[in-house]
Amino acid sequence: MKTYRHLFFDLDHTLWDFEKNADETLRHLYALHDFARYGFTVEEFITRYSEVNHALWRMYQANKISQKELRDIRFVRSLMKLGVPENEVPAEISAQFTDILPQKSAVFPYCYEVLDYLQGKYTLHLITNGFQDVQHLKLASSQLTDYFQEVVTSEHIGCLKPDRRIFEHALQRAGTTAAESLMIGDNLECDVLGAYNAGIDQVYFNPDKRRHSAEVTYEISCLSELKGFL
Repeated sequence: MKTYRHLFFDLDHTLWDFEKNADETLRHLYALHDFARYGFTVEEFITRYSEVNHALWRMYQANKISQKELRDIRFVRSLMKLGVPENEVPAEISAQFTDILPQKSAVFPYCYEVLDYLQGKYTLHLITNGFQDVQHLKLASSQLTDYFQEVVTSEHIGCLKPDRRIFEHALQRAGTTAAESLMIGDNLECDVLGAYNAGIDQVYFNPDKRRHSAEVTYEISCLSELKGFL
C-alpha cells in the first residue's frame, strides 16, 4: 500500500451533512413564510427545491450559469413549480437560506472520531466547490476548522472540480505531490475523476451504496472505514 502524507477532503456530502442541514433550513423557511397557505407540504417543498437546486448546480459546474444566477433562480423556480406566483416569491428567501444554512452543524457519523484519528497521522486539507463565503462558516459552526491546514475553494481558484487545476493548486498550497496525496469525496465526477486526472489516488465515499462502474482506488460507505486502511 502506498504511503500517503496529505489527505484532501470534500466538505459537503462528505463530512458536513448537507442534506440534513438543508432539510432543517428549508423547514424553517417553509414555516417562516407560511407556504402551507399555497397548498403544498413541507416535504413537497424540500423535494422540489432539491430537484431544482441539483439541476442548477450541474449547470453551475458546467460553467453554464454564474453563482449569482444559481442563487437568484433556485427558489423562484422551485416555488413557481409549486404554484406560487412569481411576484409572491419572497425577495429575501435566497439570502435567508444562505444566512441560516451555514449555521447548521450536522456532520456524518464518525466524522470527529475519524478526523481526530487521521489528524495524528496525516496533514488534512479541504477542496470544495462550495461558495467561499459560506464554507468557512460551515466549518466554524460544525467545529471542523481546526482539523484542516489548507481550505481550497473553487470560487477562489477560478475553476471547479473536476478541473485538474484546482487539485494541482491544492497540492502546491499544501507543499506536496500527487503521489503522497489521497482525495476523499462523495462525487464520482468531481472528486474521484478529478483527482484521478490529477494523478491523485481517491476514496469514493458512497454512504447510499449506489451502484456504479467507475474504477476507484478505495470505496467506503462509512467514514469509520478510513481507519481500516489509513
